[in-house]
Amino acid sequence: MLFSQPNSKISRVTTAAMNLFEEWEDQEIQFDLSINKALKMRNGEKIIDRLEFIEDTKGNGGDKGVLVITNLRAIWHSMSIARISLSIGYNCIQDISTRIVNSRLKGTTEAIYIQAKYNGLRYEFVFTNLIPGNTRHFTSFIGVYKAYNTSRLYRELKLRGAIMRNGRLKLLMLEKMYSTINGVWNLSSEQGNLGAFIITNVRLVWYAESNETFNLSLPYIHISSVKIRESKFGEVLVIETSGHSGGFMLGFRIDPKDRLKTVTKELSSLARIHIQAPEFGVHFVTADQAEHEHELRVATPTVLNCCDEFQDENDIGVSNTLASYSVSRSGKGDGPPKYDPTLGLAVETLPEGYTLSSLWEVIPTTSSGGGGGGGYE
Repeated sequence: MLFSQPNSKISRVTTAAMNLFEEWEDQEIQFDLSINKALKMRNGEKIIDRLEFIEDTKGNGGDKGVLVITNLRAIWHSMSIARISLSIGYNCIQDISTRIVNSRLKGTTEAIYIQAKYNGLRYEFVFTNLIPGNTRHFTSFIGVYKAYNTSRLYRELKLRGAIMRNGRLKLLMLEKMYSTINGVWNLSSEQGNLGAFIITNVRLVWYAESNETFNLSLPYIHISSVKIRESKFGEVLVIETSGHSGGFMLGFRIDPKDRLKTVTKELSSLARIHIQAPEFGVHFVTADQAEHEHELRVATPTVLNCCDEFQDENDIGVSNTLASYSVSRSGKGDGPPKYDPTLGLAVETLPEGYTLSSLWEVIPTTSSGGGGGGGYE
């Protein structure tokens, strides 16, 4: 192991804490956020595409909306009711495909179909482009999601990864190497392991000199503090990680003390700078990129400022259409099987109020009253 849980016996000597707020945008699925909150971009989040006249066919059939695709998530909001919105973090998505569906506004058509999982619940989302012949929501959504999946080293703590080649770090796109520091002891074991730091503009890398596959890649966005602490090994560099990466404490010894302080100061400064404008590594280029970037600069403020014109149904809070998207009640597994005479098969016990035929419907036969729902409790 390269890390350990915090040791209460270690006393703090010097602390350089990062004023870090947890990144939730790509980690969560949120329903019915206020329009300003849903479209508020966190540091490093960028709008890649924005498409109007997109129907949320699964949960809000018959309602025209806007699909905003960023480098961390997909946001859909109604064009008529401000409180109806979805925020789907890419890390929750398990699969994206296309499917023929029955749209209330467009009829039988091809739509983008998303399977996701969050907090032990499984969800399905279906988005239909209401503009005839327009498939940009396919190319943009799928392309950005693939870019997200292939750039996880920008955003995730990685252990024993294939990040080194013949003693050299395999740099990511837009990554720049700042310095290499030899003679760094990793203190995860009683003996320690001798290795080296590689400091770049997006992450800290440590690898063992005897075996470069024994390594750690830590993006700065997961560093909550950089400290010098007193331990049984003397003064050591201690790096605490955020909750999303496990809340671990990493210990390293660097000699002499002056060198230890220099490295601590450098890491602290780089982490602070990176957190202010993080690089998440998600890049997607379209053929009309220049024209579209101009469109985003003009259109985005209009979206953020038009909330007063939306109809708000007395701010009744999160809607009760949670079942529209959910395909499981809890993370405890499927219910016991029950024989269904219409199928001649044993099937999972359905939740109260559901029928087998209703589960096959993309558009419910009865109106759900609109609203961007979520999942079961």
